[in-house]
Amino acid sequence: MFKKILIANRGEIACRVIKTARRMGIATVAVYSDADDGALHMQMADEAVHIGGAAASESYLVIDRIIEACKQTGAEAVHPGYGFLSENQKFYTALEKAGIAFIGPGQRAIAAMGDKIESKKLAQAAGVNTVPGYTDVIDTVEEAVKIAADIGYPVMIKASAGGGGKGMRVAFDEAEARDGFKSAKSEAASSFGDDRVFIEKFVEEPRHIEIQVLADGQGTTLYVGERECSIQRRHQKVIEEAPSPFLDVATRKAMGEQAVALADAVEYRSAGTVEFIVDKDRNFYFLEMNTRLQVEHPVTEMITGIDLVEQMIRVANGEKLALTQDDIKLNGWAVESRIYAEDPYRGFLPSIGRLSRCQPPKESGAVRVDTGVIEGSEITMFYDPMIAKLVTYGPNRQAAIDSMIDALNGYRIEGINHNINFLNAVCNHPRFREGRLTTNFIAEEYPDGFHGAPLDLDNRRRMVAAAVVAHLRERSRSSSITGQVPHFVVQIGQDWRVRCGEDHYKVHTTTGDTATDVTIDGEHLVVESAYKPGQPRFTGMVGGRQVEMMIRPSEEGYLLTFDGATLTFQVRTPQADAFAALMPVKEAADLSKMLICPMPGALMQLHVEVGDEVQTGQPLAVIEAMKMENVLRAETDGVVAKINNRPGDSLAVDDVILELE
Repeated sequence: MFKKILIANRGEIACRVIKTARRMGIATVAVYSDADDGALHMQMADEAVHIGGAAASESYLVIDRIIEACKQTGAEAVHPGYGFLSENQKFYTALEKAGIAFIGPGQRAIAAMGDKIESKKLAQAAGVNTVPGYTDVIDTVEEAVKIAADIGYPVMIKASAGGGGKGMRVAFDEAEARDGFKSAKSEAASSFGDDRVFIEKFVEEPRHIEIQVLADGQGTTLYVGERECSIQRRHQKVIEEAPSPFLDVATRKAMGEQAVALADAVEYRSAGTVEFIVDKDRNFYFLEMNTRLQVEHPVTEMITGIDLVEQMIRVANGEKLALTQDDIKLNGWAVESRIYAEDPYRGFLPSIGRLSRCQPPKESGAVRVDTGVIEGSEITMFYDPMIAKLVTYGPNRQAAIDSMIDALNGYRIEGINHNINFLNAVCNHPRFREGRLTTNFIAEEYPDGFHGAPLDLDNRRRMVAAAVVAHLRERSRSSSITGQVPHFVVQIGQDWRVRCGEDHYKVHTTTGDTATDVTIDGEHLVVESAYKPGQPRFTGMVGGRQVEMMIRPSEEGYLLTFDGATLTFQVRTPQADAFAALMPVKEAADLSKMLICPMPGALMQLHVEVGDEVQTGQPLAVIEAMKMENVLRAETDGVVAKINNRPGDSLAVDDVILELE
């Protein structure tokens, strides 16, 4: 067995690999950039080597520096994680030349499956179902439009070297095909250094279901169940689960056997994933093969008990798999939520900054947290904005989802924006709970963006009750402090008025020895909680449900977060509430005449000049952030009066790019 391995990656996946290596008694080497100095993966590894500047192109993507780090530390093998150099055949060749083992597949599999055009041809030759399309290189916009028309709209325009949702566009007509071809080529060139794209039929009402394969290159290739990855946004996975609620035994077997056939066709070894698009009738079509460990691999590990990283290391060391296909059993259900530093209330724009508070739920047999950050860590603009992968397990799907909801409610993150509320809203959505999923789920259920989860009346009352009890505890503590005016007794009333936006509630309370009776608009709830003022979580039994809510003081009340909703509750006496109703409301400033940068990034394109007339919805500029291109459009009609920035400028959040009149 290897004595020392180097992890050519960062963040949560580097930490994940280190955990398994440590359990196996293998020493580990971390690499880090300027931006990652002091990061968690550095702290966890036995050794750490600096490899360059903050940009990935100056560090994690520089093959020579990874090789040098191996030689410097005596690492015998490299685990690439995912992303960066994980599917780079030049990296494999360089390691092989240096006599360093690659913990992954061979060069042939990486090369064949890394080219999406060639991989589709290989899949067809191996008898794998494929989506109708054009797999040769497309050079011009006119050629792309003709091919799209021949295939029939809608079509998917995809980067040949693509992955992670980059370089992908869906076109429903000729105009979208023209724009999509240009954008896909540009994004592919900037992300992968390869601007080749191809076009295939876009399957409507599709599910994204993938098969985990495991091979030793010595005659044994297994399929290790499937993962349902249909909850996506902009072709990037958001929530995954295993097994799929859609597949039957026969379809699972057929997909697994085709995945194995493809793996064998390229002499695959190590862990890999064959991705399929599945239509409403369970017809399935090959999408691509990822010759690496997937981000969402933990859900497979949770339901099979197989440590995929360990198997990768053992296979790379020349060992045969000790498993057979009959040994693969799917037990229970697992769900994974990707927690990102992004603002779901502003179109999921990336958020950067320091994690002033980062307190994940406690791990157990039912809760797993894979993360590469801790409290005080910084999320930078240089890398993927993932904070953590939160994974929950249950004996069945509903139990796993309920565990996920509870875990999300208990995950405390402050200092940056994050998507926990959105994840919680999806998990609570009736359609998700019923398993009626497609890759269009988010677009269909949140067509106008995310504005917070719609709470039912019972849960809203629970939040009202929690706010009132928190207020009572605060008032009680205030009444007991020393140094008060002599003979002045603080009176704590029983009647309260609570406002939440436009909603008003009449509340009456009775405090007992162990619980507080709360009556809200005539409905009675019992609150049992050990909450003390200043605590960040309100936990306890509220209205018959065990709850955990994030709570912070706000003006005349509290800001509570629960089940995907963050709401402000103002708690006042009846008299104070009557006075508050007489106060004028400050109107928000009209910003519709300004094009405001919604995220930190670089201004790549500006489509207008001073004096140009613009119409609502017209593209005005393109911002690149996290290697993704974001089109900014006019919110109103007008004439360009002033331009404050030019292409190439670096922009901060809320910078005014241009102004209309």
